[in-house]
This record gives sequence, structure tokens and C-alpha cells, in this order.
Amino acid sequence: MSAMTNGIGWFEIGTDDPAGAERFYGQLFGWSVGADEGGEMPYRIVETPAAGSIKGGIFGTGGKVPGYAVFCVVVADVADTCRRAEAAGGKVLVPATTADGGMWFAHLLDPSGNHFGIYSPSAGKDV
Repeated sequence: MSAMTNGIGWFEIGTDDPAGAERFYGQLFGWSVGADEGGEMPYRIVETPAAGSIKGGIFGTGGKVPGYAVFCVVVADVADTCRRAEAAGGKVLVPATTADGGMWFAHLLDPSGNHFGIYSPSAGKDV
């Protein structure tokens, strides 16, 4: 188990206007955004100017889901965390899913309806 397990390791902004989000956050906070090399999804990688800050992404939803901004927690087992979240009164929005490169992720709601993400990197990669 990595030292990052159960820590916030990523953030994601889902929007039907990725270019507008890039401009907004870039102008407001000085964030830089680049292509997700090799990714098949409409995803852009965000880096903040703060030393040691977590990275994030902007996901182009194509208008298929409402916009969101979520933090993502690194977990050891995505499917087990989904089960435990439901047992604790939460809800699974996006079930355990594998992405390009073998990363597992899911989106959840806490009992108050707050949206957050969880993920487990592919085997052999640092979390």
C-alpha cells in the first residue's frame, strides 16, 4: 500500500466547455493545461503553479452529464471502496471502471449528496 492511499491525489473538472474552463482557471489561478498524451477520452491535464500541488484534469463531458468539480482520493481497491461507501450511506454514481492504462476509478456521493471521485493507479505505478 502506497503512502498516498486514502489521500487526495487528483482533482477533476467536468464541463461541456473545456476551452472556457481552461481560460477561466488559467486566468484566475495561473493554471497551465496540456494534452493527455495517449488518452482516448476528451481529457486535458492541469498543473498548478504551487510547488508540490496535486495535478488534475479537465474532462470534456460533451453535455452528457452536468458540470462538476471534484477531488479524487487514492484507494487500494476501488470496488471495495464503492461497497463500503454504500454500506456507510453513500451512493455510487459511476461504478468501478477501468481507464486507458489500467487505472481504476469511480464517482461517488456522500450521504449529504456531495460528489467525489476515487481511483487506484494501474499496477506498478506510484500513487
